[in-house]
Amino acid sequence: MRWWSVANFVSNAGTWMQLTVQNLLVLQITGSAAATGLSMSVQAAPALLMSVLGGAAVDRWPRKLTAAVSQALLAVVAFTTATLVALDRLDMTTLMVLAAVTGMVATVDNPACALLGNDLVPAEDVPSAIGVGALVFNAGRLAGAALAGVTVGFLGTAAAYFANGFSFLFVTAVIPFLRPAAGAVRQAAVRQAAVGRAARRPASGTSVREGLAFFARRPRLLALAGVTGISAVFGRNYGLTLAVLVTGPLAGGAGAFGTVSTVLAAGGIVGAVLGARLRRPSVRLVGALAATGALLQIAAGLSPSLAMLVVLVLPMAVVESVSDTAGTAVLQTDPPAHLRGRVLGVWGSIGTVWSLGGPPALGLLMELAGPRGALITGGAVIALSLASGHLLHRRRVTTPVALTKDAAPQEALQTAA
Repeated sequence: MRWWSVANFVSNAGTWMQLTVQNLLVLQITGSAAATGLSMSVQAAPALLMSVLGGAAVDRWPRKLTAAVSQALLAVVAFTTATLVALDRLDMTTLMVLAAVTGMVATVDNPACALLGNDLVPAEDVPSAIGVGALVFNAGRLAGAALAGVTVGFLGTAAAYFANGFSFLFVTAVIPFLRPAAGAVRQAAVRQAAVGRAARRPASGTSVREGLAFFARRPRLLALAGVTGISAVFGRNYGLTLAVLVTGPLAGGAGAFGTVSTVLAAGGIVGAVLGARLRRPSVRLVGALAATGALLQIAAGLSPSLAMLVVLVLPMAVVESVSDTAGTAVLQTDPPAHLRGRVLGVWGSIGTVWSLGGPPALGLLMELAGPRGALITGGAVIALSLASGHLLHRRRVTTPVALTKDAAPQEALQTAA
């Protein structure tokens, strides 16, 4: 698990370095901010349709081999991009194609790597392992964004892509040496037996439908999707709402927003550490944290000064990070082992809808109500939606069956059943 965490840190740092440089590269080629957003959407779009197929592949194929091959393919894409940049042969069309290929490979790589990390610890430690993964992700994000500027300044844009390619190769080299934990071996055996049964079925579409059907029939997962979706659309996009709030009503500059961003990142790391201590995460906990975050968001929208906003931003980031860790733990442990890849695939498709639709919806809300109004309205919508859902859940009670005196006990029991 330590080796896997180190490999993930290196890979995350390389990925965030490339993402940061990619935005600068698109601006350099086109001079258009809209094109920058388009390149990010093109990379995310494959997950909308292909995540379910990618999850099914993860359930069918050997996990270590799947993760190693997907990481190697991502390295090839990064090296190809780096070579084209170095030779000054990269145009916008080629960049879009490479971004789309990266998104397609990621539909397999993301669930494969997530579930591979869970196999390295006993079942009772999976929530803690997910928390460690969140900590590594946030640390890699900070390191990658910082290294991007240094790398481009001293070595050029192509060097960032080369560095990301080598980070993928590092993960590929580590994977063969990973060994599942003793408590995960039994899970792996159960999964392999289920995969064997699935392999004898005539069509892969059946495998995909199993994942969709399980997700649709599972109230916990549907509730988790509802909580996460409402939070993703009306909150969480703090990089957008807080940027407009800081530079607008609070009259701060780029430096002030940099401070807010740093506090957000620090809060994410603190939240990941706290999330790693969760032993029994639940959808109820995710909902309570989302409601708390909504109230903090409303308070942020009412902040009279930048100093007050910074004070509120830290707990906002902590709550969001712990909620993400708890939700991920539920998502990865609730389904049976042989369906987890497909469930993660379904979740990837749903999450892409939020990531593609959330920012435009929030941008429209800011146009209509301003940054303060967007934060307050969004927080109120989240809090009221969660409160309504909680009340509806509590009112769902079964109707008792009256037992008549003249009825036979066995018949009465059958009626009640």
